[in-house]
Amino acid sequence: MPDAAHDEERLRTVFDGRLARRLAGYVRPHLALALGALALLLVAGLLQLVGPLLTRRVIDVALPARDYAEVGRLTALFVGALLAQFATDYGQMVLTSLLGQRAMHDLRRELFAHLQRLSVAFFDATPVGRLVTRVTSDVESLNELFTAGVIAAVGDLAALLAIGVVMFAIDWRLTVAAFTVVPGIYLVSHVFQRRVRAAYRDIRARVARLNAFLQERLTGIRVVQLFGREPDEGRSFAALNARHLDAQLASVRVYALYFPAIEILTTIALAMLIVAAVSRVEAGLVTVGTVAAFLQLSRRFFQPLQDLSDKFNILQQAMASAERIFALLDTAPTVPDTGRTRLAQRGGAGVTVAFEGVWFRYPERGAASQEAGGGAARGVAAAASGGEVDADARWVLRDVSFRVRPGETLALIGHTGAGKTTVVSLLLRFYDPQRGRITIDGIDIRDLPVAELRSLVGYVQQDIFLFADDVATNIRLSAPLSHAAVEAAARRVGADRIIARLPGGYGHRLAERGASVSVGERQLLSFARAVAADPALLVLDEATSAVDSRIEADIQRALRELMAGRTTIAIAHRLSTIVSSTEILVMHHGEVRERGTHEGLLAAGGLYSRLYRLEGAAPGDSKRVATPVGDG
Repeated sequence: MPDAAHDEERLRTVFDGRLARRLAGYVRPHLALALGALALLLVAGLLQLVGPLLTRRVIDVALPARDYAEVGRLTALFVGALLAQFATDYGQMVLTSLLGQRAMHDLRRELFAHLQRLSVAFFDATPVGRLVTRVTSDVESLNELFTAGVIAAVGDLAALLAIGVVMFAIDWRLTVAAFTVVPGIYLVSHVFQRRVRAAYRDIRARVARLNAFLQERLTGIRVVQLFGREPDEGRSFAALNARHLDAQLASVRVYALYFPAIEILTTIALAMLIVAAVSRVEAGLVTVGTVAAFLQLSRRFFQPLQDLSDKFNILQQAMASAERIFALLDTAPTVPDTGRTRLAQRGGAGVTVAFEGVWFRYPERGAASQEAGGGAARGVAAAASGGEVDADARWVLRDVSFRVRPGETLALIGHTGAGKTTVVSLLLRFYDPQRGRITIDGIDIRDLPVAELRSLVGYVQQDIFLFADDVATNIRLSAPLSHAAVEAAARRVGADRIIARLPGGYGHRLAERGASVSVGERQLLSFARAVAADPALLVLDEATSAVDSRIEADIQRALRELMAGRTTIAIAHRLSTIVSSTEILVMHHGEVRERGTHEGLLAAGGLYSRLYRLEGAAPGDSKRVATPVGDG
């Protein structure tokens, strides 16, 4: 797996104000929670002053005067302050957690909605594991920013300010002695921040690669096991896992050095404070109670200072995650949904589809394999950029033109890689052509809203995808149909008999990608889904290749009824299934080499005739093949 495909973007600055402002937008709807948490943090910071000040009074006033009643009152006050601090800490933790979870809930919803709007080309070029990392790990980093980062950092700053002011008010000389190590703490923290930032960035990259590797291998587990790839894949995973471990250990080493260094500097500060206090106590300039209070205040001053460095690390992680998340949110669809033209009411009739001089190419690195294995379209953003392109480009489609009207059936045939599935991908606007245009009822499909365009189409693919949901939900994907309508659609293609055998019938929950039913059963359910949509345009991609002849006959009968008055485009590999098509296009290397009816093409004795003979049927036998198209 090339590392370049999973490398994480480099942050330009430690803190990016532009990213911070965008993050603040997710806090704004929950501002009351943020203000409440901040108020509690400020109260908690002030309560930290109570203990040292009470200690000073006990040592300097109550004990010398043997005023044990005063000691009791001060003790009770101290216990009350502790309880109040417990309550404020609890409250701010609950509020910041609520804030973080609600803000991240909103961000996850926005991310998922945006991912669904992105063009197919984006997913062809981006590993799924990387996208999963964005929606999970990166969002969780931002959650930590809200729950233990920004607001807590403001509270720490407030505590530092309050403690520093009180220390200077009591004795500025002792305060200066205690603060002599602050430059050292700053220097250590600065070095730590740079090192840990690089370590976290590396960890994120390794996690993305692990996720992408796992997703691909688990999805293709059958191939892994079939070819005995387990040891090789195990070694590949071990190498990725080892690099991830190295990245984690690098961050551990940085932390292992940082915290002891800070602890040593804090201890030095306390020692310097005691040394400076000795002479002043002997001279009667400060009291023992004051020194005791200073020791407590110093310890409480350095704790939030140390915490601020940790908060800074959280901020760095969050900035790295935010940059990646917002880069994803800023990714524009390569097939923009800017159409505003509406089609006239169809009233159940078909539509006229036309390709007018269409040229299309994928990026050079993917052009050779665009239709391998059944024609799954591949590409990246550049594929849909539009505009003029160089004459030497490797075109997938070259000047393709055709027209199919309501009630007509257009069949596309040709060897693998001829461009058949690319025609469908362009028709569905998974990509846009570089030259020419595609129209429906005379309207350029780029002028139609994408949702309206795709609502016209009932697409039955060769590679069926079913969701891990119940059968009824998989059939009614395209519209909020009643249960009766779902059952009617299943009956029309003969899927009702198969569904009746499933535990729970229409409520039976399918496994991921429909793995709990056979390939043929998945195709029947896909047909039921297309029938339920009542489309104006049927697109069939070798749609009955996995069903037996008896079920295929049922489907063909249903298709005859469904195709009446509608428009049908069929991709066929078995020529015997398209003999009754209105027009057959023979494609070769992206070009339409021949076109006509079955009989006319056979009589011409060209490429179609040769392909037909290769299937084992002689031209004179054409009359015995009367199966209507429905096989794609």
